[in-house]
Amino acid sequence: MREVYINSMAVFMPNEPVDNKNMESVLGMVDDKPSMVKRIVLRSNGIKTRYYAIDPITNKTTHSNAQLASEAIKNLEKSGFDIDSAELLACGTTTPDQLLPNHALMVHGETDLKPIEVVSIAGICLSGLTALKYAYVSIKSGEIESAIATGSENISASMRGRNFEPEVKAKIDMVKRNKELTFEKDFLRWMLSDGAGAIGVSSKPNENSISLKIERIYARSYASQMEACMYSGCEKLKDGTTRGYREYLPDEWLNKSIFAVKQDVKLLNSEIVEQTVKRPLKDMLEKNMFKPEEIDWFLPHYSSEYFKEKLYDGMKEVGCDIPQSKWFTNLSTKGNTGSASIYVILEELFNSKKLKVGEKLLCYIPESGRFSTAFMILEVV
Repeated sequence: MREVYINSMAVFMPNEPVDNKNMESVLGMVDDKPSMVKRIVLRSNGIKTRYYAIDPITNKTTHSNAQLASEAIKNLEKSGFDIDSAELLACGTTTPDQLLPNHALMVHGETDLKPIEVVSIAGICLSGLTALKYAYVSIKSGEIESAIATGSENISASMRGRNFEPEVKAKIDMVKRNKELTFEKDFLRWMLSDGAGAIGVSSKPNENSISLKIERIYARSYASQMEACMYSGCEKLKDGTTRGYREYLPDEWLNKSIFAVKQDVKLLNSEIVEQTVKRPLKDMLEKNMFKPEEIDWFLPHYSSEYFKEKLYDGMKEVGCDIPQSKWFTNLSTKGNTGSASIYVILEELFNSKKLKVGEKLLCYIPESGRFSTAFMILEVV
């Protein structure tokens, strides 16, 4: 089977960066009161600036999710990748602009790309990498020669304070101190942000510049053994099962903020390292997929600096000690952009001129939806 190479990468971050002081003025307050959760979350996640597809003056949306991805594709073309040669467009996202048509078709519709195969990958953080894997497998099998993969998020559209007003007003009979969003709903408002990345891949490396040879993309889901941890469009019941939005009346969608993205924080803290770090790495090492000492760059997509040491401890427990001096992330400046995050991290390193031929990269992408994970091994050529 043929080798597959990442030839070019580009990102698109909407508008100007938003710092911690101004983020609530952009997203909007709930019930005209500052969030009590915000300070707690920002104190530990390490994010200093992030981007929103919201005009900070008018508070109007500036880009749809599909437009964010299409802008990243335009930047990919500017970087030198021949987008006209692409035979496939694979797009991953957590936050499509609509239920139907699928996200990738909407992205295709925002571009000048010719009629090509288009595939949409649903999910959370892993959807972006899964889109890349679809492109990788299509090229490796000989089906096509060139492809574009994207990961993009417009999470701010569902994080605005105004979206939660019906729920807060529905609690009017509750005591004032409890008239606020529950932690699992407010938590993610201060964790997630917008952005998009695009990757051009083909069966041939660049002639006059570096490429990244994709050696392996390893993915595992533990959903058959774990309950949902991050969810939207449903409610999580006390027994750990979920009840989907179609089982609720339309007014309940508003009063219960059914479509808000929610996080079971206790479950996240207790299981994220075990399920997305220790279990998969142990399996990979037992199968000799890579040697830790051969890794020159480790690119982790962790959602918060809070998990950095926990991640490192988990890696060391299973014999994968990659010193933090080899780690590369831009979480503090670009924020947590979900399915786009690994694109945003990898693009900055790829275009930094820091990479040297022969170096190996290990990318880590966890997803807390129902606990799945992926690792990608790359070589600079």
